Amino acid sequence: MNKLKSEYFFNRELSWIEFNRRVLEEAGDRTQPLLERVKFLSIFSTNLDEFFMIRVSGLKRQVYSGVNETSSDGLTAQEQREIIYSELVPQVKEQYRIFNEEVVPGLEENGIKILKYGDLDDASRKNLDRYFDEVLYPVLTPIAMDNVHPFPNLVNRTLAFVLVLDDPETEVIENKLSVLQIPGNIPRFIRLENTEGISVLLLEDLIEANISKLFPGMVITHCYAFRITRNADLELEEEEADDLLTLIEEEVKKRRLGVIVRLEVEEKIPDQILEFLIEDLELDNTEVYKVDGPINLGDLMYLYGIDRRELKDEGYAPRISSYFLEEDNFFKAIRKRDIMLHHPFHSFSSVTEFVAQAAEDKNVFAIKLILYRTGGDSPIIKSLITAAENGKQVTAVVELKARFDEENNIVWAKKLENAGVHVVYGISGLKTHSKMLLVVRKEGGKMVRYLHLSTGNYNQTTAKIYTDIGLFTCSEDFCKDASDLFNYLTGFSKQKEYSKFLVAPYTMRKPLINAIENEIECHGKHGNGRIIIKANSLVDDKVIKKLYQASCAGVKIDLIIRGICRLRPGVKDMSANISVRSIVGRFLEHSRILYFHNNGSPVIYSGSADIMQRNFDRRVEILYPIMHPKIKEDLIEILEFYLKDNVKARLLGPEGSYSRIPPEQIPEKEKFNVQEHFVSIVKKKYAAEIKKEYLKKLKKLKKKKILH
Repeated sequence: MNKLKSEYFFNRELSWIEFNRRVLEEAGDRTQPLLERVKFLSIFSTNLDEFFMIRVSGLKRQVYSGVNETSSDGLTAQEQREIIYSELVPQVKEQYRIFNEEVVPGLEENGIKILKYGDLDDASRKNLDRYFDEVLYPVLTPIAMDNVHPFPNLVNRTLAFVLVLDDPETEVIENKLSVLQIPGNIPRFIRLENTEGISVLLLEDLIEANISKLFPGMVITHCYAFRITRNADLELEEEEADDLLTLIEEEVKKRRLGVIVRLEVEEKIPDQILEFLIEDLELDNTEVYKVDGPINLGDLMYLYGIDRRELKDEGYAPRISSYFLEEDNFFKAIRKRDIMLHHPFHSFSSVTEFVAQAAEDKNVFAIKLILYRTGGDSPIIKSLITAAENGKQVTAVVELKARFDEENNIVWAKKLENAGVHVVYGISGLKTHSKMLLVVRKEGGKMVRYLHLSTGNYNQTTAKIYTDIGLFTCSEDFCKDASDLFNYLTGFSKQKEYSKFLVAPYTMRKPLINAIENEIECHGKHGNGRIIIKANSLVDDKVIKKLYQASCAGVKIDLIIRGICRLRPGVKDMSANISVRSIVGRFLEHSRILYFHNNGSPVIYSGSADIMQRNFDRRVEILYPIMHPKIKEDLIEILEFYLKDNVKARLLGPEGSYSRIPPEQIPEKEKFNVQEHFVSIVKKKYAAEIKKEYLKKLKKLKKKKILH
């Protein structure tokens, strides 16, 4: 390949920006229920926060450290920062256009109002002013800025005001500057009582209306809101740490005051005040984002929480797998056959119930689990504690480095340790990202192992909104691999070879490349080469190059990549046989499925890993083969449904932009939304199960001659 790198690799950061643009498109989609559009506006903002705190901060560190390395597409860190700014400014502008011109009027039409302080009647103002005096005033601390008082260290992602003050007792006009940080632990939205419909007031509006109370004797001439974003990537020296838990706790505290990478300000802020902020915060113009509305629309998730079902996607009840309905004892059900769950269409309660049964079962001797992210009130954590209290040996591998869940995981780790659970933190220098649960049970005088593997975390909250694949099995090969992997994570085992699992960082990339090479060989012999990969991200250079090679050999390749994709599809003599699509819809696509046709004997993998260098080289990950023929059929069908989507799918072009088929070009009967299709299947099966139960009861009543 004698081409420039940029000709066959998209830039990672710009590919991510394209993903977030697709999220913004969902917010702008007028066919969406109104509160779903609000949700996507919020997600767009929170996604940007993380992007700046991790990815953009990394680029800034490179620039300030004088690192001259270029990305694999040939761009320097500074060039990437400049392109990011030019791409994001119009996106943020579009976000606020949608909010101001479409969402706010739509909310008002539906009885949900975001009021200004000036819109309130006297009684409401009086009540809110009392709330300011009694609750807000005591916690607000204005900080003067002059030769004696430097710019304060503001906390990451909290709103603040910059104020210009004048002392009326002096004849000379002498502007004084002050900064007021708004506490992040006070609710942003204030629900107003005794109003028609639902009315809210933003916290900053109330503070601004009463802010003069903080400066008696002074005149406030200017007051503008702003918000800073800081570097939040943890820099850990694990090899030198005596206690990883303490190290993580200390680093999380530092995150609040990391290097500033973004400044958001009101659009109307005067240049003079903006220049002051830029200078004191030591920023450049490409780190400043002006917004026409409330800063940080991520907080709009509060409005999504309002109970107005008619303004949201139609609800549904996830179904319990029929195998668990037929057999209450999960161990018996799993012994009969491997069981696949497709979340959120299958209920996650089957996983929590399995752990709960294991915790109470007198024949269960041990439970081992990897916790990457878990919910705030986790039933699985409670079951692990119960199991330990019942005398079982319980081991939890807790990943303290799970980004932005570090504090939560520290809390759970301490609770588990206090309950007698063996808590370990994995391997130094590697992040444990695998999703695995192993239960050891005594049956007929011998120990039998039961295993659950998943693409998603043991988190009952995200299980309702992420698409994931889970597998229950008691396969001896799988369970032995799981035991070996746990020993690697918890002890000094140097296990690197596994019977069935592909395990990063040792045995994952090469087998995948071998599978692609095998498909090339099969295509050469039989002309039926076919690869389908569904993942969150496709970044790894070596795998991408091998996919290009397969395309050139004639193998048909379909990639379903939700987020970052650095592969450039549809290029003659390189990737003409590769298509890439992204589906952004009601649920976050999170499942990973890798399909290789293998001349009619399909090889299918699922698991925790994306196609990225970090997953292959710096994490403990699992990809596992699907062995059960029926589950293989089910996963192939799932992939075919994803390839059929023409409503939420966007196709990636060779130039790097994504496009969807215009709705008016698709006949109504041919429109296919894959996620809604899975929901419709759940509803039909649920209705059929209710009918079946009803007919059973009817039959019993007839037998008893109660009905004729």
